[in-house]
Amino acid sequence: MTKQDLINGRCGWCATDALYIQYHDQEWGKPVTDERTLFEFLVLESAQAGLNWLTILRKREGYRQAFCDFDAARVAQMTGEDVERLMQFDGIVRNRLKITSAITNARLFLALQKEFGSFHDYILTFFPGKNPVVHHFRTLGEIPVSSPESEAMSRDMKKRGFRFFGATICHAYLQACGFIDDHLTGCLCRKNSQVPYK
Repeated sequence: MTKQDLINGRCGWCATDALYIQYHDQEWGKPVTDERTLFEFLVLESAQAGLNWLTILRKREGYRQAFCDFDAARVAQMTGEDVERLMQFDGIVRNRLKITSAITNARLFLALQKEFGSFHDYILTFFPGKNPVVHHFRTLGEIPVSSPESEAMSRDMKKRGFRFFGATICHAYLQACGFIDDHLTGCLCRKNSQVPYK
Protein backbone atom coordinates (compact mmCIF):
# COMPACT_ATOMS: atom_id res chain seq x y z
CA MET A 1 0.00 0.00 0.00
CA THR A 2 1.41 3.39 -1.00
CA LYS A 3 1.40 6.16 1.57
CA GLN A 4 -0.34 9.38 0.65
CA ASP A 5 2.27 12.09 0.10
CA LEU A 6 0.36 14.87 1.85
CA ILE A 7 -2.43 14.54 4.41
CA ASN A 8 -4.07 17.71 5.68
CA GLY A 9 -1.18 19.75 4.29
CA ARG A 10 1.48 17.70 6.08
CA CYS A 11 3.99 15.04 5.08
CA GLY A 12 1.85 11.93 4.77
CA TRP A 13 3.98 9.74 7.04
CA CYS A 14 2.44 11.35 10.12
CA ALA A 15 -1.07 10.54 8.81
CA THR A 16 -3.76 11.56 11.32
CA ASP A 17 -2.19 10.32 14.58
CA ALA A 18 -2.22 13.24 17.06
CA LEU A 19 1.17 12.40 18.61
CA TYR A 20 2.79 11.96 15.21
CA ILE A 21 1.30 15.24 13.98
CA GLN A 22 2.57 17.11 17.04
CA TYR A 23 6.05 15.64 16.53
CA HIS A 24 5.98 16.48 12.81
CA ASP A 25 4.82 20.06 13.33
CA GLN A 26 6.86 21.00 16.39
CA GLU A 27 10.08 19.00 16.20
CA TRP A 28 10.90 17.06 13.04
CA GLY A 29 13.29 18.98 10.81
CA LYS A 30 13.72 21.92 13.19
CA PRO A 31 17.39 22.72 13.90
CA VAL A 32 18.57 21.42 17.27
CA THR A 33 21.66 22.83 18.96
CA ASP A 34 20.92 21.81 22.56
CA GLU A 35 23.24 19.00 23.62
CA ARG A 36 20.74 17.28 25.90
CA THR A 37 18.19 17.15 23.06
CA LEU A 38 20.83 15.82 20.69
CA PHE A 39 21.57 13.05 23.20
CA GLU A 40 17.85 12.40 23.67
CA PHE A 41 17.40 11.75 19.97
CA LEU A 42 20.54 9.60 19.93
CA VAL A 43 18.96 7.36 22.57
CA LEU A 44 15.52 7.34 20.93
CA GLU A 45 16.68 6.79 17.36
CA SER A 46 19.00 3.97 18.48
CA ALA A 47 16.08 2.37 20.31
CA GLN A 48 14.04 2.59 17.11
CA ALA A 49 16.32 0.22 15.17
CA GLY A 50 14.05 -2.47 13.71
CA LEU A 51 10.91 -0.84 15.12
CA ASN A 52 8.33 1.77 14.17
CA TRP A 53 9.20 5.35 15.22
CA LEU A 54 5.70 5.87 16.59
CA THR A 55 6.33 2.99 19.02
CA ILE A 56 9.32 4.90 20.43
CA LEU A 57 7.47 8.22 20.50
CA ARG A 58 4.76 6.64 22.62
CA LYS A 59 7.43 5.45 25.07
CA ARG A 60 9.36 8.72 25.08
CA GLU A 61 8.48 9.63 28.67
CA GLY A 62 9.47 6.15 29.75
CA TYR A 63 12.87 6.65 28.13
CA ARG A 64 13.16 10.05 29.83
CA GLN A 65 12.57 8.38 33.19
CA ALA A 66 14.82 5.40 32.45
CA PHE A 67 17.74 7.44 31.15
CA CYS A 68 18.07 10.24 33.70
CA ASP A 69 16.14 12.89 31.78
CA PHE A 70 18.63 12.32 28.95
CA ASP A 71 21.59 13.59 30.98
CA ALA A 72 24.48 11.93 29.14
CA ALA A 73 26.88 12.27 32.08
CA ARG A 74 24.49 10.44 34.40
CA VAL A 75 23.66 7.76 31.83
CA ALA A 76 27.39 7.18 31.26
CA GLN A 77 27.71 6.25 34.95
CA MET A 78 24.97 3.62 34.84
CA THR A 79 26.00 0.10 35.84
CA GLY A 80 25.00 -3.50 35.25
CA GLU A 81 22.53 -3.16 38.12
CA ASP A 82 20.82 -0.35 36.24
CA VAL A 83 20.62 -2.54 33.15
CA GLU A 84 18.93 -5.30 35.15
CA ARG A 85 16.50 -2.78 36.65
CA LEU A 86 15.62 -1.38 33.22
CA MET A 87 15.06 -4.89 31.88
CA GLN A 88 12.05 -4.97 34.23
CA PHE A 89 10.82 -1.46 33.33
CA ASP A 90 7.72 -1.41 31.12
CA GLY A 91 8.25 2.18 29.95
CA ILE A 92 10.90 1.29 27.37
CA VAL A 93 11.68 -1.41 24.82
CA ARG A 94 13.28 -4.05 27.05
CA ASN A 95 16.13 -5.08 24.80
CA ARG A 96 19.34 -5.71 26.72
CA LEU A 97 21.63 -4.83 23.83
CA LYS A 98 19.84 -1.53 23.24
CA ILE A 99 19.90 -0.64 26.94
CA THR A 100 23.62 -1.37 27.27
CA SER A 101 24.34 0.44 24.01
CA ALA A 102 22.59 3.57 25.34
CA ILE A 103 25.09 3.58 28.22
CA THR A 104 28.07 2.93 25.94
CA ASN A 105 26.85 5.57 23.49
CA ALA A 106 26.53 8.09 26.35
CA ARG A 107 30.21 7.60 27.23
CA LEU A 108 31.20 8.01 23.58
CA PHE A 109 28.92 11.06 23.25
CA LEU A 110 30.81 12.70 26.16
CA ALA A 111 34.13 11.83 24.52
CA LEU A 112 33.05 13.54 21.30
CA GLN A 113 31.92 16.60 23.24
CA LYS A 114 35.39 16.79 24.78
CA GLU A 115 37.14 16.28 21.44
CA PHE A 116 35.04 18.67 19.34
CA GLY A 117 33.70 21.11 21.93
CA SER A 118 30.15 19.81 21.47
CA PHE A 119 28.36 16.93 19.81
CA HIS A 120 26.68 19.54 17.60
CA ASP A 121 30.07 20.68 16.30
CA TYR A 122 31.05 17.06 15.68
CA ILE A 123 27.94 16.55 13.50
CA LEU A 124 28.76 19.68 11.50
CA THR A 125 32.08 18.17 10.39
CA PHE A 126 30.03 16.02 8.00
CA PHE A 127 28.27 19.01 6.41
CA PRO A 128 30.07 21.16 3.83
CA GLY A 129 29.85 24.80 4.89
CA LYS A 130 28.35 23.64 8.21
CA ASN A 131 24.86 24.34 6.89
CA PRO A 132 21.77 22.13 6.98
CA VAL A 133 20.80 20.28 3.82
CA VAL A 134 17.40 21.33 2.55
CA HIS A 135 15.85 18.97 0.00
CA HIS A 136 12.99 19.80 -2.32
CA PHE A 137 11.18 16.51 -2.65
CA ARG A 138 7.57 16.48 -3.77
CA THR A 139 6.72 12.87 -2.88
CA LEU A 140 7.52 10.53 0.00
CA GLY A 141 8.95 8.08 -2.50
CA GLU A 142 11.73 10.53 -3.36
CA ILE A 143 13.05 10.72 0.21
CA PRO A 144 16.09 8.45 0.59
CA VAL A 145 16.64 6.24 3.63
CA SER A 146 20.25 7.38 3.93
CA SER A 147 22.49 10.18 2.68
CA PRO A 148 26.19 10.84 2.06
CA GLU A 149 26.23 12.72 5.38
CA SER A 150 24.57 9.92 7.35
CA GLU A 151 26.78 7.28 5.74
CA ALA A 152 29.97 9.18 6.61
CA MET A 153 28.81 10.01 10.13
CA SER A 154 27.60 6.48 10.84
CA ARG A 155 30.85 5.01 9.54
CA ASP A 156 32.89 7.28 11.82
CA MET A 157 30.66 6.61 14.84
CA LYS A 158 30.91 2.85 14.32
CA LYS A 159 34.71 3.13 14.31
CA ARG A 160 34.45 4.95 17.63
CA GLY A 161 32.30 2.16 19.08
CA PHE A 162 28.73 3.50 18.83
CA ARG A 163 26.04 0.83 18.53
CA PHE A 164 22.63 0.79 16.81
CA PHE A 165 23.52 3.80 14.68
CA GLY A 166 23.76 2.60 11.09
CA ALA A 167 23.41 4.91 8.08
CA THR A 168 19.58 4.64 8.02
CA ILE A 169 19.16 5.38 11.74
CA CYS A 170 21.76 8.15 11.46
CA HIS A 171 19.80 9.68 8.55
CA ALA A 172 16.59 9.58 10.61
CA TYR A 173 18.54 11.27 13.42
CA LEU A 174 19.79 14.04 11.12
CA GLN A 175 16.24 14.55 9.82
CA ALA A 176 14.80 14.68 13.32
CA CYS A 177 17.37 17.24 14.50
CA GLY A 178 17.05 19.47 11.44
CA PHE A 179 20.46 18.85 9.92
CA ILE A 180 18.56 17.49 6.91
CA ASP A 181 15.19 19.01 6.04
CA ASP A 182 13.07 16.44 4.23
CA HIS A 183 9.67 18.07 4.66
CA LEU A 184 7.95 17.79 1.28
CA THR A 185 7.74 21.01 -0.73
CA GLY A 186 3.96 21.08 -0.28
CA CYS A 187 4.13 20.59 3.50
CA LEU A 188 2.91 23.43 5.69
CA CYS A 189 6.13 23.19 7.73
CA ARG A 190 8.17 24.30 4.73
CA LYS A 191 6.83 27.81 5.29
CA ASN A 192 9.26 28.08 8.20
CA SER A 193 12.62 29.14 6.81
CA GLN A 194 15.73 27.25 7.88
CA VAL A 195 18.47 29.10 9.76
CA PRO A 196 22.07 28.11 8.97
CA TYR A 197 24.03 26.56 11.85
CA LYS A 198 26.99 28.94 11.60
